[in-house]
Amino acid sequence: MRILWVKGGKLVPPNTGGKLRTLNILRHLAAHHEVTLFSYYGGHRDEEYERVIVAELPGAVVVYTAAPDVTMAERVGDYVRRLPSRAPYAVTKFTDRRVQQILARWLAERRFDVAVCDFLCASLNFPRHLATTTVLFQHNVETVLWQRKVKHEAKWIDRVIARIEYAKMRRYEPEAVRRFHHVIAVSENDRQEMLPMVEASRITVVPTGVDLRQFQPAKNGTAPKLLVVFTGSMDWEANIDGVEFFCQQVWPHVLREMPQAHFRIVGKDPHPRVTKLACETVEVTGTVPSVVEHLREAAVFVVPLRIGGGTRLKIYEAMAMGKAVVSTTVGAEGLDVEHGKDILLADDPTSFAESVVRFLRDQETRQRFEAAATEKAGCYDWSRVTERFVEVLRQVAATAVEPGLQGESLRTVTTG
Repeated sequence: MRILWVKGGKLVPPNTGGKLRTLNILRHLAAHHEVTLFSYYGGHRDEEYERVIVAELPGAVVVYTAAPDVTMAERVGDYVRRLPSRAPYAVTKFTDRRVQQILARWLAERRFDVAVCDFLCASLNFPRHLATTTVLFQHNVETVLWQRKVKHEAKWIDRVIARIEYAKMRRYEPEAVRRFHHVIAVSENDRQEMLPMVEASRITVVPTGVDLRQFQPAKNGTAPKLLVVFTGSMDWEANIDGVEFFCQQVWPHVLREMPQAHFRIVGKDPHPRVTKLACETVEVTGTVPSVVEHLREAAVFVVPLRIGGGTRLKIYEAMAMGKAVVSTTVGAEGLDVEHGKDILLADDPTSFAESVVRFLRDQETRQRFEAAATEKAGCYDWSRVTERFVEVLRQVAATAVEPGLQGESLRTVTTG
């Protein structure tokens, strides 16, 4: 099968959940199919990225758009410039005339059996008439994500921006979703959220996976009893809000019961709101070569997220390494996990802290959950997930009919 995969933004290093999901699926796809990654990016020209991604996925086509995305001043200026657009900034910032022209030509020429629009952000680059069967890969339901950001943004200016973007996304996302022949969601939760947007027959769930070769339980030794770990990109608002919530409202309860406990925040580009959390009992590592060693040292892995959408790869990674996990319901949303068996779920600070303390204090309970977590994660190796992805692409390519709207409702949307 000839597959065109369109991705806005650089794909490597795979330091976010979306990049990890895409890269792992692409690696397995490329082993058995003719895959062309169309990767376009802005900011500084990065010739090393262009070299690495072509080496990783031979045949990849890379376009440098020169979109302003280096300094804060550039990003603010770009946002203001695109503010009049009816489409949300999360989409218009990844929209480029040259990319649109290339895609229009390739899809019209039917060079591929199927195309994949990776994330909603790339959607405005696709032509109104999709001559080639095209699938939208929805890692998140963006409307839900922005609705949650409105509720939890800390600063008033960020709340104002979130309200603007939420209003735009609420209009744009249903229209954009209907443009495509089919939609792949990453969880049943996300599928349910999209049912008002598009017919049920045009949405399929392909679950999140984990690299079981990389994430394995330690063969020898035991984890330090009192180390709690969180991993994630620490410049992403959902993670920033999550660790603030944990450190300010949960961690004091844990320390009252376990004063020798230590919390480690692992992830790239920590925001100033994160770095200021560092203290005698809280460590902020910044960028690390790999999260594996930090996970291996953990007694408890926490996911205290209150914002976000899609599914968290980090939970399956921790579970695959045999770690006891405590998460909010939002953090574990859409994953095949069972509260009280392979994970503990808690949303209020007291319950969350009690769950963490339970694992830190009770080794027998922790080991029982660790074994169950390892067994559950073993069902979701990326090779199995990719098989399901391929099955969906084959079925859609063989049976797709013209989407009902073909973008007609988006004629008034401008790229700003």
